[in-house]
Amino acid sequence: PQRPLSSKVVGSASEAVADVPAGATLLVGGFGLSGVPENLITALRDRACGGLTVVSSNVGTSERGLGLLFQTRQIAKVVSAYVGENDAFEQQFLNGEIEVELVPMGTLAERMRAAGAGIPAFFTKTGAGTWHHLGGMPQRYAPDGSRAVVQASEPKPSRAFAVPGGGGGETAEYVMEEALGGDFALVKAWKADTEGNLVYRKTARNHNPAIATAGRVTIAEVEEVVAAGELDPDEVHTPGIYVDRVVQGERMGVIERLTLADDPSTSTFSPRTKPADALRERIVKRAALELRDGDYVNLGIGMPTLISDYVPGGVSVTLQAENGMLGAGPFPLRGAEDCDLINAGKQTVTALPGASFFSADTSFAMIRGGHCDVTVLGTMEVAANGDMANYLIPGKLVKGMGGAMDLVSSGSKVIVTMEHTDRKGNPKVLPRCTLPLTGQRVVSLIITEKAVFEVKPDGAGLLLAEVGEGETVESVRAATAADFDVSDALRPMRQ
Repeated sequence: PQRPLSSKVVGSASEAVADVPAGATLLVGGFGLSGVPENLITALRDRACGGLTVVSSNVGTSERGLGLLFQTRQIAKVVSAYVGENDAFEQQFLNGEIEVELVPMGTLAERMRAAGAGIPAFFTKTGAGTWHHLGGMPQRYAPDGSRAVVQASEPKPSRAFAVPGGGGGETAEYVMEEALGGDFALVKAWKADTEGNLVYRKTARNHNPAIATAGRVTIAEVEEVVAAGELDPDEVHTPGIYVDRVVQGERMGVIERLTLADDPSTSTFSPRTKPADALRERIVKRAALELRDGDYVNLGIGMPTLISDYVPGGVSVTLQAENGMLGAGPFPLRGAEDCDLINAGKQTVTALPGASFFSADTSFAMIRGGHCDVTVLGTMEVAANGDMANYLIPGKLVKGMGGAMDLVSSGSKVIVTMEHTDRKGNPKVLPRCTLPLTGQRVVSLIITEKAVFEVKPDGAGLLLAEVGEGETVESVRAATAADFDVSDALRPMRQ
């Protein structure tokens, strides 16, 4: 017999979260401001229940998404991957008001998926050899303004396994990660029926499907509710067995970083008018030459996202966005932007013919499984042995590793694009990294405005392969803290 048609549908967001108690653990969907259950978050703010532990890939901005709960100081602990867009969060963390557990984004997605699947733990190479694995990650600072670390992460168990698909008997260290469930899961979907079956839209799917499976009580905020039988069963993304409550909410249509192909004012990148951007253009043009026809490529946020505009003619690549898309296309024209279609940098994009959308846990399975050919990332430091550090300056800057740890541990070719020195003129190519590592011996190629370095096999050092316009070996050496060898085939930087 079929259940009553209205059994899972509640009348308002306030009613849907009425039994969320103080101190509850909440799993919250979304990536940036896309696919975020904004109406449920607003209802929680209005209930004023405090002491919450919130698990989410990101923490919104100061004014939107989870930022509403930071404004009212209802959150006591955050488990997240990327926290770099929310100044209110950052200040509360650095001032010792909240506890924070930073987790690689792919690991976070898989921990929630594992909880929903009844898997207590799993092993992954992501984060091996970093603070995430070895312990020492700041989780709480002193409240006296000293920014002394009063709580740090504990070491995680690990063991060596044969590398899947390696074939040569290669082994690597894998970190044990425990499943991560919650008391309540708050997700955002496009449509639901009265049975709780959910359909998501484009990249707004992101982390929502995994989160929907991992809560003791799952509440879905949707834009449209239809009767049972009106959704094509073949198009359901989350089966109703996982969903306890459905509430229809206003479509917010929020775009965090509107970027339009026909409106230069929506982009801050201007190589024709800004000398610093002209140098960045030199870097990304050179990086684009590393892409080969048929490559699947992940471009990190910041400078790497620019590379897609400089792919050489005759070369066709497929861009993989970690929030859940293959086949990301150019920025849209004005009027064609879609809040449910963004890249990993939260910019509006289009979808090329042959594109596909999927959940974030599937996206990181592609990454972890070695299915992406090339990864391009920015970084704060890179070492002569291929170590890199790009997510945290303890006591000062809190960004989070996002998907970077997953990407660099995947076995794909890792290219670093960055300015050669920091704003104070200090070298960023170092004998060894001084900041917490994102990955050990993971970088294959370093491209700056001054030089192209190849990282020798097994982290045996750097080889200067190309020098930038106006540079010499001597000028590169003066700006580089790490020692390096010079290629017998040294040449000017290709463009």
